[in-house]
Amino acid sequence: MTHADYLITIHVPPSLEEAMVDCLLSFETAQGFSSFAVNTHHHSNHGSSLAELVSGKQGKISFQMYVEKNDIGSVLNQLKTDFTGAGLHYWVTPVIEQGVI
Repeated sequence: MTHADYLITIHVPPSLEEAMVDCLLSFETAQGFSSFAVNTHHHSNHGSSLAELVSGKQGKISFQMYVEKNDIGSVLNQLKTDFTGAGLHYWVTPVIEQGVI
């Protein structure tokens, strides 16, 4: 099975939410994106506030964007350029099926 579409997921600190929205809106080849609040849990305490250390979770904004296989590199390169050192966590997964019901 070959996958034409992929889903890029990025976890962003709330302070970078608007910058990420602006960045993702600049991609004309993207098929749109979603964002929502998430709690992340990780053994690394990088960037955690005292309250987050006590609760064991960090509040983040998760972005998910469909992209075609050929566009993954350009999207990731732009993110790396715009957000170098920001500690963003991302992953790319193939989309098996999508549609509108």
